[in-house]
Amino acid sequence: MSGTVLCAHEKAIATVTLSNPGKLNAIDFAMWQQLARTFSDLSADDRVRCVVLRGDGGQAFAAGGDIGEFLTRRDTLDHALIYHGQAGAALQAVFDCRHPTIALIQGACIGGGLEIAAQCDLRICGESSRFGVPINRLGFSMYPAEMEGLLRLAGSATVREILLEGRILSSSEALAKGLITRVVADAEVVDEAYASARRICAGAPLVASWHKQWVRRLQHDIPLSDQELRASFAFLETEDYREGLSAFLGKRQPNFSGR
Repeated sequence: MSGTVLCAHEKAIATVTLSNPGKLNAIDFAMWQQLARTFSDLSADDRVRCVVLRGDGGQAFAAGGDIGEFLTRRDTLDHALIYHGQAGAALQAVFDCRHPTIALIQGACIGGGLEIAAQCDLRICGESSRFGVPINRLGFSMYPAEMEGLLRLAGSATVREILLEGRILSSSEALAKGLITRVVADAEVVDEAYASARRICAGAPLVASWHKQWVRRLQHDIPLSDQELRASFAFLETEDYREGLSAFLGKRQPNFSGR
């Protein structure tokens, strides 16, 4: 049976769950397809202010790709291009989501699971979580479009170490190498991830989207144009800006509308 990607909403927080019972939530082709569609839909949903991405069951975020599928889905060059093209589209959809995203990581975050988590804005994990891409032991290399997110996140030195050694990293080592944002006790990781989501939701949603946009833009080594600098003040015309100032001056909590 194929795994599935579930999506649930609780007020402004959407939870996307990778579910492949019995396989530590390994990602199969159907799940890559569903992941792309799910994040494309969420990105267009104005009711959403934050997305939490997690694995089903609490034992693993995702233990890589479903290796059993490779005998049929990657048995030829053409099949491999289709498979990894879909995986790349799913990773891009997570990265392009205009809402802030949090990877809630429990247990194994390996291979394709680490590739997915790398696309999120924040990665919060439990102490017993582990990370790596040991595909050198399986005799295949990482697809370049999938490597891009890890390079952007942790840099070439860490990616070389992960891929060349195939070593599995502890949560503390992953934190030191910049692969994750925060480590908490295993019993606290769910609460911490959703507390982070609520803090994000308390802010102005347009501002969150703009911050994501400008962080991405400033990573390109090209000076901002005058037009871009002017565009960075688009918030001046928003209702949320007026609400934020009014709430601050009136010593009350703001009620942002996303307009």
